[in-house]
Amino acid sequence: MTIAILIIAMSSLAQETGTFTDPRDGKTYKTVKIGTQTWMAENLNYRTSIYGFCYNNDSSNCAIYGRLYTYYAALKVCPSGWHLPTDSEWTTLTDYLGGIDIAGGKLKSKKSWNSPNTKATNKSGFSGLPGGYGRFGTFDKIENDGNWWSSTEYSSSYIYPSAYYRNLLYNAASIYRGTITENNNYSVRCLMD
Repeated sequence: MTIAILIIAMSSLAQETGTFTDPRDGKTYKTVKIGTQTWMAENLNYRTSIYGFCYNNDSSNCAIYGRLYTYYAALKVCPSGWHLPTDSEWTTLTDYLGGIDIAGGKLKSKKSWNSPNTKATNKSGFSGLPGGYGRFGTFDKIENDGNWWSSTEYSSSYIYPSAYYRNLLYNAASIYRGTITENNNYSVRCLMD
């Protein structure tokens, strides 16, 4: 009986879904509770005056994938009551979904990724999309990569400051944790305070 209960619990990882309307611009975002955390189930698309871009500077990409932000913009862009997740909070999510080797498939949407979209189930309800990335006005990897900032800085070096991020790939079931210089433009997922 205990095994049956565990199987039922694992088959539906997303506990609660809802919506949140950003009072700053009226945009409504889907939300999902995964374990003890409540995440936006869409990439943030808040237009800020500092360093938030649409992929290829095309607003239709923002409508699908959200905006790409520099690290400094990402730290400030989540609405009140939400925040940019720390590296540790991303790890909590990954651990809840079974670890780095399989969590990526449970986080990826079944649509918008290039084939083979390896093991994409979106069982978590996170609906991760491949928004690619930008840097110095150039853009790459849309439909192949999804990249999200954490708020945790890795190095505060004056020349090459860097921060932790998470990456999903079209051809992997895993989620990658790495560091990247803070002038890159990555997606933002806000986590409820």
